Amino acid sequence: MKYWLLKTEPDTFSFSDLMKRRSEMWDGVRNFQARNFMMEMEVGDLCLIYHSGKERGVVGVAQIVKSAYPDPTDSSGRWVCVDVAPVKELTFLSLNEMNSMEGLGELLLFRQSRLSVMPVTKEQFEIILQK
Repeated sequence: MKYWLLKTEPDTFSFSDLMKRRSEMWDGVRNFQARNFMMEMEVGDLCLIYHSGKERGVVGVAQIVKSAYPDPTDSSGRWVCVDVAPVKELTFLSLNEMNSMEGLGELLLFRQSRLSVMPVTKEQFEIILQK
């Protein structure tokens, strides 16, 4: 099993929106590195859902329920999407809090803050869940 962090703008699509649905297509990713990460995702992988914008923090956990397939919002055929389902809501953990937590110093989010899809280690995932 692999672990991921997926960023979303809560004004566009929030974790509470995902909680209202059984599953949802995670589409619209237009960055090659993020796309390549999405192509590595497998059914059962767990994802931290991170609200970007004003809130900036982890708000929930989701699970990959369908691995990468062509993004229907893309006419070029270069981009993929995955389907995710909500697992559980988390107590909000802000970016500032994460930045000060031991064991998260190598989190890719701190080095590539604009990347919308990124891997996290099992250890990083567990540290965030413990908060």
